Amino acid sequence: MFKKAKELCRQYSALTIMAVYAVIYMAIFYYLENREVAHYVIHFGIDAYIPFCKYFIVPYIMWFGYVAITVCWLCIKDKEEGKRLVSFLIVGMTIFLFISAIFPNGLNLRPKILEGDDIFIRMIKGLYAADTSTNVIPSIHVYNSIAVMIAVCRTQLLKKHNVIKLLMLLLGALIICSTVLIKQHSMLDVMVAFILSGLAYTIFYRNNEGTVSVGAEAKYKY
Repeated sequence: MFKKAKELCRQYSALTIMAVYAVIYMAIFYYLENREVAHYVIHFGIDAYIPFCKYFIVPYIMWFGYVAITVCWLCIKDKEEGKRLVSFLIVGMTIFLFISAIFPNGLNLRPKILEGDDIFIRMIKGLYAADTSTNVIPSIHVYNSIAVMIAVCRTQLLKKHNVIKLLMLLLGALIICSTVLIKQHSMLDVMVAFILSGLAYTIFYRNNEGTVSVGAEAKYKY
């Protein structure tokens, strides 16, 4: 039994690393969320013009499955892209923890009163109660969604499934929009997440492609 588990961990090493990292990440995140420190309040002018829309709680919550299912699927079916996706995620999430540790931050964007008692309002109230409005920059919802969208565009598994690819990209875009439309993040959080994901893309994709290209050219010449 132990040998079989060890073999599975070796066979799906990226998935194993992601699972272990997720546990470590959540432990550190829980500590950072609950420590008693003063938080720098993030304010970005455009936030005042973004309306609150309760319906966007749906894509916001769907993010958890969106990221987890895509990671599992790629790590099993397309290991090369799975490894890059896991590396992309871990780097960004670690930087987020580092920023939160040295620069405690928070928001004052949430509505003072949530009117109504429908399913959407109840979901938002549950989210607000479970997740404080602290340690928000960069938005991991945005960063991880961008990582998944890049992987979806790159994997050969969806080369002939354009409808599925389009739907996954659309969901990613809705998740990104949801972060500001339910007042869980500031536009500044979103912008920093885009910048960070751009840097990560350069590291894990652009540079890698350049190396492969040069290697292929050298092989051809010889």
